[in-house]
Amino acid sequence: MNIQIATAEKPQSPSLSSWSRQRAKLKPAPFLPMSRAEMDALGWDACDIVLVTGDAYVDHPSFGMAIIGRLLEAQGFRVGIISQPDWQSAEPFKALGKPRVFFGITGGNMDSMVNRYTADRRIRSDDAYTAGGEGGKRPDRCTVVYAQRCREAFKDVPIVLGGIEASLRRIAHFDYWSEKVRRSMLADAKADLLLYGNAERAVVEVAHRLADGEAPRDLDSIRGVALFRKVPEHYTELRADDLDSADEGAGRQPGDVVIRLPAFEQVEQDKEAYARASRVLHRESNPGNARALVQRHGDRDLWLNPPPIPLTMDEMDSVYDLPYARAPHPSYGDAKIPAWEMIKFSVTIMRGCFGGCTFCSITEHEGRVIQSRSEGSILREIERIRDKTPGFTGVISDIGGPTANMYRMACKDPKVEAACRRPSCVYPEICPNLNTSHDDLIRLYRKVREVQGVKKVMVASGVRYDLAVESPAYIKELVSHHVGGYLKIAPEHTERGPLDKMMKPGIGAYNRFKQMFEAAAKEAGKKYYLIPYFIAAHPGTTDEDMMNLALWLKRNRYRADQVQTFLPSPMATATAMYHTGVNPLRGVRHGGSETVEAIRGLRQRRLHKAFLRYHDPDNWPVLREALKEMGRRDLIGSGPDQLVPAHQPPGTGKAAGTPRPAQRAGRMQRFTTKGVPIRK
Repeated sequence: MNIQIATAEKPQSPSLSSWSRQRAKLKPAPFLPMSRAEMDALGWDACDIVLVTGDAYVDHPSFGMAIIGRLLEAQGFRVGIISQPDWQSAEPFKALGKPRVFFGITGGNMDSMVNRYTADRRIRSDDAYTAGGEGGKRPDRCTVVYAQRCREAFKDVPIVLGGIEASLRRIAHFDYWSEKVRRSMLADAKADLLLYGNAERAVVEVAHRLADGEAPRDLDSIRGVALFRKVPEHYTELRADDLDSADEGAGRQPGDVVIRLPAFEQVEQDKEAYARASRVLHRESNPGNARALVQRHGDRDLWLNPPPIPLTMDEMDSVYDLPYARAPHPSYGDAKIPAWEMIKFSVTIMRGCFGGCTFCSITEHEGRVIQSRSEGSILREIERIRDKTPGFTGVISDIGGPTANMYRMACKDPKVEAACRRPSCVYPEICPNLNTSHDDLIRLYRKVREVQGVKKVMVASGVRYDLAVESPAYIKELVSHHVGGYLKIAPEHTERGPLDKMMKPGIGAYNRFKQMFEAAAKEAGKKYYLIPYFIAAHPGTTDEDMMNLALWLKRNRYRADQVQTFLPSPMATATAMYHTGVNPLRGVRHGGSETVEAIRGLRQRRLHKAFLRYHDPDNWPVLREALKEMGRRDLIGSGPDQLVPAHQPPGTGKAAGTPRPAQRAGRMQRFTTKGVPIRK
């Protein structure tokens, strides 16, 4: 299990409530101001902090800038917001005047490159986080661009980066869109500080200490902070940049220790060095035992303090109980903001994920320690939705988080949790130290259903099915009360090769869940369906793996209407596999690294997508060609065990663009791998 017992004291950080308010009498604003006129109406001559965001401003706790803004307001700071500014000049960044303390910059709820481009690097025509769904309202790598404009606007104001875009680009990282390794975003943005992960603790401390006159370079002790600094003389350096050594900087030593990652110039040129840096970064991700990291960028050292201490339940409650307006800023008028429309009747009950899926960014950003809200806080939010959100009809659209069913789950022994260095609590098997009880979640569901005015509470977050099978009572509760026709889950694949590189359970766990789900639905007198979704072209996937997945889909009478192709997001473990061809889940060193097959060419990526849509006549020509090359002509034909017909219907395949013939109605279950049903 790769567990080492820590000998140091449990790490501590100031609580959110430990600071004295900067302005004791500051009252909450109806909305954080976005204009001088709003500032005048509040009686403000200046803002203490100006947050610049790539998203439309929605004052709701599902939007990061709203959480940070309201949290800082509660600390007594005057906070203004500049949302989706025109980045062609510095003028829009002067709209609220010079902030007294700092500029806080975020790309928004999504990485701006993931937001704008598909997995095939095609530009998206829309943006769910923009009024009217309009695309093109933010630049590529908008955190960098915004920081540069803020520096032009007010040269001497400290600049602090945060949000998922900065968090996932905090060290040298592979950038899929430019096909190269880029420096830390802190270097490219020329900012003063970068806050990574859930940044509430860090941003509050940064704000108070900067307001009290400290310089950004003095804030080198705050957890979750990255900055450029020299390694202090009293620190012991453990070297992870020597790829001829098997040690990987894993040794434990007393006193102040920092691990030296391979430098930017080294990971830029040496793919095994990149994989080593990725491996060490992920191994040093547990707040209970993580050590500081340092990575050379040119003639400077980039310093990463250990990850932030997770919020307590009381602190989580305090964050979600802040006086949000729970609506888009009035300046948007009647324009619809798709992301808001999707979440306005949903409730976040927890953060984090201990699944450790290698393609996912949740663990790198939110951490693997679950941070849960209390029942009381959740019930209060549901009452606020009922009383304040226009259009509420009594249906809570989702109650969950990164997953639906990790609420209040944790290691049985806090000492073991603080010492553990496993990247996942559920792979290759569920850790015996993990408390998998769903009792707290079942009790919460029942209390939520009792709230006056609530008719139905849906669970739309993905259910972690390998955990759910540990609690038949949970599956029964879920099916009886919280499913509306379908439930999305994510087996991601059927074959062991790609599943091992994803750190996902085998398809057997899905089959067990399916049996229990269908039995519970039958007992409840319901006709419900599971919507499984899968990933094409993930590192470690062969053409044969995709062929076997397609055969599984056909045997189980599934048809995918949309498919999800692996997108190498910054800093993910699977992205390191994609870029380097090396498996950082194993030891990385010259001559001793395990190789991984990466699906890089557009032709092979399209083939893997075509296998997921084996039923689409437009894909039959490429599938026939591939099956012949694979020596599987036996799968070409119209038999029940064959994958594609031998003959091409008129108007399909190479004749794409001509009208397609109507397809006969069948009993195949249709689904999307992104979780949105098309039709039955």
